[in-house]
Amino acid sequence: MQPVLVYDGDCAFCTTSVTFLIRRLRPTCAVTPWQFADLAALGVTQQRAERELLWVSQVGTVSGGAQAIAKLFLNAGGPWAWLGGLLALPPVRWIAHGVYRLVATNRDRLPGGSPACALPADRRPGVRPAA
Repeated sequence: MQPVLVYDGDCAFCTTSVTFLIRRLRPTCAVTPWQFADLAALGVTQQRAERELLWVSQVGTVSGGAQAIAKLFLNAGGPWAWLGGLLALPPVRWIAHGVYRLVATNRDRLPGGSPACALPADRRPGVRPAA
């Protein structure tokens, strides 16, 4: 099994950001919106997938937020791996976490974001309630 990058496919900002990173980095991983992923098989809850970008390693270790981005950079290799390693070290790790949370909390206000990005998945327009 290769690593899996899991993101919020309902959020235009998230989708655009992931598409940009994948095109530039060309990592060796599967990329999927959480809405189409088998979260249980990945060892991830829907609540966590709604909250942050996730990296699920080949052995099932889950990293979220800024550390998921660090793992993505490490996986891409070359000069990107250096940046991924830097993002994993304190105090850069702490700063990256704070920046990630700030962006994630405000993604509905960022370019490509929409008011739906701020809502829990079950309250987004067009989402049917679970039976």
